[in-house]
Amino acid sequence: RLAGLTPAGTPHELYYLTALVPWMYFQNALTGASNSIVEHQRMVTKVYFPRLILPMVPILSGLVDLVPAFLVLGGLFAWYGAWPGRTIIALPFFVLLAAATAFAVGLWLSALNAKYRDVRYALPFFVQFWMFASPVAYPMSLVPPKWRAIYGLNPMADVIEGFRWCLLGRGEPAPEGIALSILIVALLLLGGLAYFRRTERTF
Repeated sequence: RLAGLTPAGTPHELYYLTALVPWMYFQNALTGASNSIVEHQRMVTKVYFPRLILPMVPILSGLVDLVPAFLVLGGLFAWYGAWPGRTIIALPFFVLLAAATAFAVGLWLSALNAKYRDVRYALPFFVQFWMFASPVAYPMSLVPPKWRAIYGLNPMADVIEGFRWCLLGRGEPAPEGIALSILIVALLLLGGLAYFRRTERTF
């Protein structure tokens, strides 16, 4: 409220919670996927099964956690008497994009974490930095134009703006930005799968 970052006419709580819901899912899913191999090292070394299942489980289980988060968000909408418009039909797409981003980056970090244990201690700082590089506490419109191209390389920026657009009708993500996010996530996912498969035998 003091910083004056919330757009006029939008309750502060709704504005920030619509960003925190996707971010908390992404943060928890990414952290769980990144630590999945190390946390289950005894099972990995004694039983054969597709190792790809381990980083996938936190991504899927995190979707269940979204249910109570959306219930709280729905209660807040009811409190303010504000309801999403027809744009809410696009919400599953942005949930899927957040899950794909967490899985793609989680594949890289889980494999690296199994090989270099320092990754586990650097992960919280990496995630914290990523949050500040995403429009969680501020609107994307505050990013200076000269940095927009670099800022657009962050898929979570479009996910968070997409959530706000779907639920509040504000800050519609640019189609070219969404296309770039999909391309980046696809490249990260393909590269992550290749790297994970190559290092899987050393787990």
